[in-house]
Amino acid sequence: MEIKINMEPNVYLDNNATTRISQRVLDTMMPYLTDKFGNPSTLYYLGQEAKEAIESSRQKIVDVIGCSNKEIFFTSGATESDNWILRGIYNYNRLRNKKSHIIISSIEHHAVLNTCKVLEKEGLEVTFLSVDKFGKVSIEDLKKSIKNETVLVSIMASNNETGIIEPIEDIGNFLCDYNKTREKNGLDKIYFHSDVVQAFGKILIDVNKFNIDSMSFSGHKIYGPKGIGALYLKQGTRIYPFMTGGGQEFFKRAGTENVASIVGLGEAMSFFNKKTISDLNNKYSFMREKLWNGLKEKIRDVYLNTDFQNSVSNTLNVSFKNVEGEGIVLLLNKKGVSVSSGSACTSGSLDISHVLKAMGVNSVLAQGSIRFSFGKYNKEEDVDYVLEVLPPIVEKLRSMSPLYK
Repeated sequence: MEIKINMEPNVYLDNNATTRISQRVLDTMMPYLTDKFGNPSTLYYLGQEAKEAIESSRQKIVDVIGCSNKEIFFTSGATESDNWILRGIYNYNRLRNKKSHIIISSIEHHAVLNTCKVLEKEGLEVTFLSVDKFGKVSIEDLKKSIKNETVLVSIMASNNETGIIEPIEDIGNFLCDYNKTREKNGLDKIYFHSDVVQAFGKILIDVNKFNIDSMSFSGHKIYGPKGIGALYLKQGTRIYPFMTGGGQEFFKRAGTENVASIVGLGEAMSFFNKKTISDLNNKYSFMREKLWNGLKEKIRDVYLNTDFQNSVSNTLNVSFKNVEGEGIVLLLNKKGVSVSSGSACTSGSLDISHVLKAMGVNSVLAQGSIRFSFGKYNKEEDVDYVLEVLPPIVEKLRSMSPLYK
C-alpha cells in the first residue's frame, strides 16, 4: 500500500526510530565516499589513509565512554552487536561443553529478546525478568534468578518505547562484587551487557562507572548514518568471534570495514558531552511537559505510560482509550506528522507492544498507544502543531468506534 504524506509542515517526532543525519557528520563522511576510497587492509597510501580514519574514529568513541582502543569493535549496527554478545558468549561455552544461562529483561529490544528465544531452541537457558508498572527491573529479582550456570546478564539502559531508565549502574556494581565470590567458588564470571542505543546522548555513558563488560551502540539513533554501530567489549571477555574471515577488528569481526560510516559514527558520538547532553535534556523536558499537559487538557481519556521521574527526557508514550494507535499514526501522517505506535520494528503488527504488556497496561489502552520522541532538530512549534491537529483526529476515530461513547 502506497502511503502519501503531506510535506507541509513536516513534523518529525519519531527520533527513537531513527534520526536525520547531521550536516557535520555528513561532511566528515563525504571524502571517504569519494576521493579517500582506499581499502584499510592495503599497505599503500590510500589504504593507510582509510585505516588512520578508522583508528581516529575509534579514539573518538574511546574518549567519550572511557575505555581502551582495543575494546571498541565496529559492527553493522546495534542488532549485530547484541547478537554478537549473546551468541558469542553462548557459543564459547557450548564449545567447552558447558551449560549457559542468560538473564534479560522482558522489555528488551527484539534484537536481544528474539535472539534469546532462538538460542533457547539451541539449548540456552534464559530467564526473562518481569518489570514493574513503569517498566523497571528489580535487582532483587535479578539476584534470585542467578544460577551456577549464569554467564551473562543483559539489561538495556533505556527502553525504546517508554524511555524508562534501568538501574544499570546498580546492577553493574552488584555483579562486580558478586563475581568476586563466584571466583572464590570456582565459578565462571557473569558478564554484564547493556544495549545503550536509546540512552546514549541523553545520559552520560561511562563503562567504568557502570562496571559493564559490553555495550551496543547505533549510529542512526544519534544523527549518524544507518548500517553502522559498535560493540564495546571489555578486554578479557571470553567470546566467540561473530564473523570469521580476515583479520579486521582485531581478528574478531572479519570483513572490509565500512570506512565512511565508521567515520560518521565517530563524529556523531563525539558530539555528545556533559554540556550538550544537559542542554538537549532541558529542551526535551520542556517540550515533553508541554505536549503532555496539552494532551491532558484537550483530549479525554488519555493515559501516561512514561515515568517522567525516571526516563530519558525525549520520550513520551501515551494511550488513547478506544482508539487504534495505527489509525492515529496514519491520520497524523496525512497532516505531516511522524510518530510511532509501539516500536518501529513492530509497526507492521497489530499485536500489542510487548513492553506495555509486560508493564501490565490494559490491552485496550495498549492498542491505542502512541510514542512521541523528540530530537535536536525539533522546535516548540512542533508541539503546538501536534496539539492543534491531534485532538480532532482522536475524536474522529472515536466517533467511529462502537466501544466509545
